[in-house]
Order: sequence, then structure tokens, then C-alpha cells
Amino acid sequence: MHYAMGGYGYRTHISNKRNTGLMKESAAEEGLSPLEEFIRYSRDELDQVSTGLREIGLLVEQSQGEVDKLAQRNATITSHLHQIQAQFEVVPREDIRSAYEQAQDTQQRLFTMRGQLEKLQSDQANLLRFENYLVRTLSMLETGVTPASIKPSIDANESTIQKVIEAQENERRKISRLIHDGPAQALANFILQTEIAMRLFDIDPNQAKDELNSLKEAATSTFSQVRDFIFDLRPMMLDDLGLIPTVRRYVEAYKEKTGLDISLTITGSERRLEQHREVICFRSLQEILSNIRDHAQATQVKLSVYLDEDEVRVTSEDNGRGLRAHFESDESEYASGLRDVQELLSQLGGELKVESSPDEGTKVGLSMKTR
Repeated sequence: MHYAMGGYGYRTHISNKRNTGLMKESAAEEGLSPLEEFIRYSRDELDQVSTGLREIGLLVEQSQGEVDKLAQRNATITSHLHQIQAQFEVVPREDIRSAYEQAQDTQQRLFTMRGQLEKLQSDQANLLRFENYLVRTLSMLETGVTPASIKPSIDANESTIQKVIEAQENERRKISRLIHDGPAQALANFILQTEIAMRLFDIDPNQAKDELNSLKEAATSTFSQVRDFIFDLRPMMLDDLGLIPTVRRYVEAYKEKTGLDISLTITGSERRLEQHREVICFRSLQEILSNIRDHAQATQVKLSVYLDEDEVRVTSEDNGRGLRAHFESDESEYASGLRDVQELLSQLGGELKVESSPDEGTKVGLSMKTR
């Protein structure tokens, strides 16, 4: 099954082309006008989307239940591993291997299921938007608005979809590059080190032990790197605890990872926002910090987040080399990410401003309505 509007997932019927042909034959037999024919077709689409939403709702519920079970199992196994590590010298080697294999299998399944759940939730959100679009279109058509008058809205919708797809593909390319240069290379080295250790066991056990210790350190480092990737892609605590706790955790981790001196000030009333607003605000902050790290050559950053009943504001000030010219350049790599942020914020009634002078640092401010 797959939905309509390419990439939205799910659809339980035969191709649109065949459906459209049957619809035209039926409409011609009944003597319907083109407008009446389009209204009928739109109603059929709405029925199909509503059916798809019910089906995907059940899948989301089932997947969430599976994720919860795997998360609980992962916590239990992690606790068991800590116990083994405390008694590493006396626990049989086979038990250790079995425990680590179970942990690896559970974490992999949990990661996969969370990815599947997020994909289903994304498809569900897209279908809800499509359903809303169909309802509004039918309402306009049935109250006498002509298709010609709503064409700009359709064109705008297609333009938005195109931008969303382009943003998704850019992110996928970035993730692919990061995985190739990081964990994939590390795994290749793990295989080589394992082979070396196996050959040394009978020749020089001490050197074999050194190789295994080196392998363990490399695996620990790579595991930490993968966890950073997962957090950057989708911090689970954003769903569980909300924007402010996630920002605190992210900034602390970012300080440790980059060495930047970041001071964070949070004011206003800490509360939950709609999920898509929390995501956009968090992604915006990520993009701001990434640009400071990669382009500004700064050593200090003052970051502030203000949240009240009506608005959220994020302000960043650094002591870097100044990047206003880069932001105004259409070809600048620096401009690309922040322009995407600017586009997303504008669709929610928000805005992003950049103030900078050469060698005098950069100030980035964003604001967004909370409802």
C-alpha cells in the first residue's frame, strides 16, 4: 500500500490514471460538467485519504507500543551489562559475548523501530495536511469558487512540496556522508583489528590482548559518535521532555564536543509547544551553532532562549569574524542552512535576522509564535 502525492506513503487503490479514466467515462455517461466531475473525484480522494489515515493511525499506535517495549528491554539489558562490567574478570566469556550480542541486537531493533515510527508519523502528518487541503478545496468549489481562482494555491502547495523534498534529500546526503566518513570507516577498521588479534592469539597473547583493548576503545568511541548522530538527527528527549530540557542537554554536549565557550540563558515560562514548532525551533538552534562552529572562527557564544505564552525567541551572539556578507550571498554554504531556517520560520509567522560586521562577531535572532 502507498499514499498519494509521491512520497507520502500509502494508497489502497489502483493507479490514479486508471481511476481518472473510469471517472471520466462515468461522468460522461451521467452528463456531468467538468467542475462536477472534479468535485466527485476530489470527494473520492478525500474518502481514500480518510481511510488511509485510519490505517496509518493503527500502525503508529502499534509501532509506538513496540518502541516502548524495546526501550524497556534496552534499559534492562543495559543494567545487566553494567553488572557484568563490574565483575568482568569472573563472568564467563560466553556470557559476556551473549550479553553484548543481546544489547547490540536490541539497540539496533530499537533504532530501526524508532525510525519506522518517525516515518509513519511523518506520513500521518502529510496525510492530515492533504486531507485538510481536500476539505478546503471542496468547500471552495461547492460554494462557487472556480478552479482557475484556486490555481495559485495549488501552485504554492506544489512549490512547498518541492522545497520539502529538496530539504529532505540534502539532509540524506549529509547523513550519508557523515556515516561513510565516520562509523563505516570505523567498522572496516574493526574487522581488520579483529583479524589481527585472532592471528596473534597463538603467537603473542599479550599483543593480542593489546589489540583487543585498542579495538574496545575504538568501538567505544564509535558508539559515542553514533549516539551523537542519533541525537542530532532526532533527540528522543525532544518528544519526551520538550524544547527547553533538550536545548540545555544539547548545548552542554556541544560545549564538550567543540570546546566553544557557550553561555546559555533561559527566561520566561518553560512549557511544551506543538511538536512541529519545537522541532523547527530546535533545528534552527542547531543550524546557528553549526554555522558558528564551521564558519565564524569564534571562541565564545552567548545564547539566550525566551519563551512565553505567545512567542519563543532565540538569540545568539558570537565573537567571530563576522558573516553578514556570507548570509547575503546566494552561493554561500553559510547562507544555505540559515535560508532554509528563514523559510520555515516565515511559514509559521516567524522571522530570522542576522546582524554582523567584519571581525566584530555575528548576532542571529529568531522569533516564532507559539500558537
